[in-house]
Amino acid sequence: MMCFISPKPTTEPSLWQDWRADVNCVFSRDPAARNVLEVLLTYPGVHAVLLHRIAHRLWLAEWKLAARFLAAFTRWLTNVDIHPGATIGKRFFIDHGACVVIGETAEIGNDVTLYHGVTLGGTSWSQHKRHPTLGDNVLVGAGAKILGAISLGNNVRVGANSVVVKDVPPCCTVIGIPGRIIQQKGTKIQDPRGIDLDHHLPDPIGKAIACLTERMDTLEARQERYVVMMDESCSQCEAEDVCHGDPMPPLKKAAGGS
Repeated sequence: MMCFISPKPTTEPSLWQDWRADVNCVFSRDPAARNVLEVLLTYPGVHAVLLHRIAHRLWLAEWKLAARFLAAFTRWLTNVDIHPGATIGKRFFIDHGACVVIGETAEIGNDVTLYHGVTLGGTSWSQHKRHPTLGDNVLVGAGAKILGAISLGNNVRVGANSVVVKDVPPCCTVIGIPGRIIQQKGTKIQDPRGIDLDHHLPDPIGKAIACLTERMDTLEARQERYVVMMDESCSQCEAEDVCHGDPMPPLKKAAGGS
């Protein structure tokens, strides 16, 4: 007697489902997107992600040469270089899609946004894990470089042109070269209206200079008031010789000085 065994249900989304999610997520992150046809025809970042979905499946099926050839064609077409071995989650968006590089062992979570010029690169020639891992809801600003087998937690924001070489805990903002954490939130960046794209990041150096300038202005104002008070009191004081007598002799220079 023959037994018919039904195939095991799979939770792996189909290629078509991935493509639909990649296209639809554009409208929540780019206010310039107007309709699906426009996104499909004019967004090189979307083209790169859609073609990578195919190349990655070829890579996992051991069709390595075909996967690399498709990735090379995608780079020529879109100016986005994604290795077919890179693991990318759902609703991945590359805005402007120019000069983005994603290495072979990079791992990217869901709802991640990269801007142009971003590099997820390695720092060694090892064939093992050598590229970064990005959690969910991560946003990486234009020109930022994330290097090495490091991890960025969920809801991390990386400022434009930053260079990140160390692990970053969740819900943090990183800027600078090398990247340093300048803001840490206890709540998620994503809100009910979509992903937070606010790029008005704090500038700790500029803030420090502004504080020093303000402090100098305060001290100079106090000094001016003190001089005025001294002038007014000296005009009525009879001990002028005590205040304005012979100047103090200069301090002796250290032994051996010229």
